[in-house]
Order: sequence, then C-alpha cells, then structure tokens
Amino acid sequence: MSTKPLIDYFENFLPLTEEEKSVVEQVFKERNVKRRQFILQAGDVCKHNTFVVEGCFKMYMVDPNGKEHNLQFAIENWWIGDIGSFHSGKPSKLYIEAIENSVVLQAKKEDHLKMFEDYPKFNRIFRVLSENAIVSLQNRILQNISSTAEERYLDFVERYPHFFNRISNVQIASYLGVTPEFLSTIRKKIAKS
Repeated sequence: MSTKPLIDYFENFLPLTEEEKSVVEQVFKERNVKRRQFILQAGDVCKHNTFVVEGCFKMYMVDPNGKEHNLQFAIENWWIGDIGSFHSGKPSKLYIEAIENSVVLQAKKEDHLKMFEDYPKFNRIFRVLSENAIVSLQNRILQNISSTAEERYLDFVERYPHFFNRISNVQIASYLGVTPEFLSTIRKKIAKS
C-alpha cells in the first residue's frame, strides 16, 4: 500500500507536481485498523486528518442514556475526523470506529497545516472539500427539520447505495434519527408499493 490512492484523489481536483506527490508521501502515514477498533474516542483530542483507503468507519456520539447517534459514515476515498477537535485542540465528544478491517492514511495536524502553507494547491483542494462538506451538512440539517423519516430514508438510499451491504440497519436508523423498528416499518411499506 502506498499513498497512490490519495495522490489519485487529489489529482481529481488539480494535477500534482512530483514535489507535491513527494510531500503527500512524507505527510500521510499508513495505518491498518481492525474492525471495531477506534481511531478516535470521546475525551481524546483529534490529532489526525484521516483518508480512508480501504474499509468503512462510523463517527458517532453516545448520549447520557448510552444511546449511539451516528453522524457520519466513511468508505474508500472519503475523509473522516472530528474537525472541531482537530482545529481547536479540545477533547472530542465523538467516537470514530472501524466497521470493517480498514486501511487509512493519516496526517498530523502540524504537518497538514504546514503542507497548506508550503503548497497552496492543497489549501485550494481542501477549501473545495470543506465547502462541499458544509453544503452536505446544510442539506442534512434541512432534511432533518423538514422531511419525514420515510423521505430521509429514501434520500439516504438514493445518495448512498454503496452503504447497504456494509452497515447495519441499526446504524442506518441511528443516522436517520429513528428506531430500528420504525426503519423496518418504513422498509416494508416501501417494498409493498
């Protein structure tokens, strides 16, 4: 395994020079993560920006009653991390756990920021990624406050068809803010129509 998947990913945005490719190889370190292993736990500071090469992750919080609330899933060619903790240096309230055996490339905060300073092309790429993430987040918030659970489920199915064989119905229900039983009812209703 190398940084080639990440270099290819960056080059979908802008072509990289040999020097920029070399910097990616220096800054991002490969890590193998076993299923159910955490790359972040609540109370820890998020010290890495993480690119998923292989595998699947979930990012979630646990409420005072012990209930899990999924905020994000990440598969190949996706980024995952607690951006608030990463930038502020404050302890995270989130967990990031591998759903499958996975391979990631991680960059430490100081190396990542230096890469932005020394190579502005990466700053431009991450600005686009951040803008796309904000749009997604806005859409998700609007959907949560204005759509029915069935509409949210149908949107999830359409937007993320590649998740269905990889994450459980319990996790999907948590992401949508419904109980697994309610999700099952929605799925049966849709199957009949």
